[in-house]
Amino acid sequence: MSPSLNSFAIGITVILIFYYYYYLLITKPRSSKLKSPPQAGGAWPIIGHLPLLAGRELAHIRLAELADKYGPIFTIKIGIYPALIVNSWELAKELFTINDAAVSSRPKFTAARILGYDFVNFGFSPYGDYWREMRKIVALELLSNRRLELLKHIRASEVKDSIKNVYKLWTIKKDEAGQTLVDMSSLFNDINADVILRMVAGKRYCSAGNGGEGEAWKLKKTFRDFFHLAGLFVLRDALPFMGWLDFGGFEKAMKRNAKELDRIGSEWLDEHRSKGDHKQQDFMDVLLSVIDGPHIFGHDADLVKKVTAMTLIAGGTDTVTVSVTWGLALLMNHPTALRKAQEELDIQVGKERLVTESDIEKLVYLQAIVKETMRLHPAGGLTSREFNEDCTIGGYHIPAGTRLLVNLYTIHRDPRVWSNPSEFEPERFLNKHKGVDVKGQHYELIPFGAGRRACPGIGLGILMNHLLLASFLQAFEMSRPSNEELDMRSSAGLTNSKVTPIEVLLKPRLPAYLYQ
Repeated sequence: MSPSLNSFAIGITVILIFYYYYYLLITKPRSSKLKSPPQAGGAWPIIGHLPLLAGRELAHIRLAELADKYGPIFTIKIGIYPALIVNSWELAKELFTINDAAVSSRPKFTAARILGYDFVNFGFSPYGDYWREMRKIVALELLSNRRLELLKHIRASEVKDSIKNVYKLWTIKKDEAGQTLVDMSSLFNDINADVILRMVAGKRYCSAGNGGEGEAWKLKKTFRDFFHLAGLFVLRDALPFMGWLDFGGFEKAMKRNAKELDRIGSEWLDEHRSKGDHKQQDFMDVLLSVIDGPHIFGHDADLVKKVTAMTLIAGGTDTVTVSVTWGLALLMNHPTALRKAQEELDIQVGKERLVTESDIEKLVYLQAIVKETMRLHPAGGLTSREFNEDCTIGGYHIPAGTRLLVNLYTIHRDPRVWSNPSEFEPERFLNKHKGVDVKGQHYELIPFGAGRRACPGIGLGILMNHLLLASFLQAFEMSRPSNEELDMRSSAGLTNSKVTPIEVLLKPRLPAYLYQ
């Protein structure tokens, strides 16, 4: 071995030994009197349980399998970092009520640092004054019930225009059976993108006939890449001393994506500033009005405005698209439930007008479908937090700095709570679980998370899920392109999206004048 290679090998060995003893130090209980949760077996020195999580199986499913063996609360080691895995609604309630302040921070992952511009993105930022201020601005000025009511015309017009466009497509491409094949995943994405784009930036790029196709494609790809990259495992987050290797080139891709998002945000901010009139026409106007001065809590004010707008657009588009796509996919595989939903629409709304948001409260079966969809396929399979202080969970001592993963997959499929937990049964929300909602107050069903760090877009997410499903179920007959059931596998990423797009055969079921 050459001297240079020998020196390199010695250096790596010294680093590994150092981190091994550091690893033992930070994972050792601080006192023998403090009771620690059980630790899953199979941990390797230094790399911990990474081999268990490195397979093809999605992390929330693999962790659910470990829960069958180790119970509702246990720990694993993600490289040198300890992580608490919580798998029951009782423990989730204990976390997000009694200990909510202690678990309201996010781990400082590489994606949060790069894609979040050193944690300026309030969705990734640590718990503190800056996060509280930005959360308040977003909640009051964009996502409050009052603001959503004022902007309901945007949602209504985008959905109606999309139905018209699909009808036009049908008139051109219908086959001998009077049907045409439509990629509903892409369609839902375009509608959601344009709704949130108009709300946040006053833009409309994605729907057919609006904007250049090249710009629309580039915009959608940028936001899609953001969510994909934000959910990827980066070696640095488990073994920081190995981060320089950048396995897979993920960090490089994150930097490219962050640069593109910054470019888009800068262009939009300059456009809004040049208007000179910021009377709350859209959320970027609001940000220009309410954030004065060059800095906010030590962050550059213009960067905060850009990043906040980009965060809301990316989050508002992807999470709703994922949920409503899963909902339609489940209905395609359960035609009896689909027919019941359409029968309810015919009774409660009729076929002489299009359904509106004001009709939703009467569509109890549709509401049950949305709840059941979010139970089986929450937008995120795992809720990630970090303990910012020592506390006790389930009788166990959890030291500050421990990462937290709440497994929604196990909670939402707990057989103690849900009969036939893996089956799609919307009727459960019409009887035994009639009073259960998805807004973070019933801990057996928390698709948006819970506590002060729950998703701020719960109201908009529920509205869009109801409106999109109701509108397209009313307007079109739908069927699978073959007798085979749709592929229901999930993909890795920040959101629990469907692996394959959902393509459906459509034909109109309303009078022609309603599509004009």
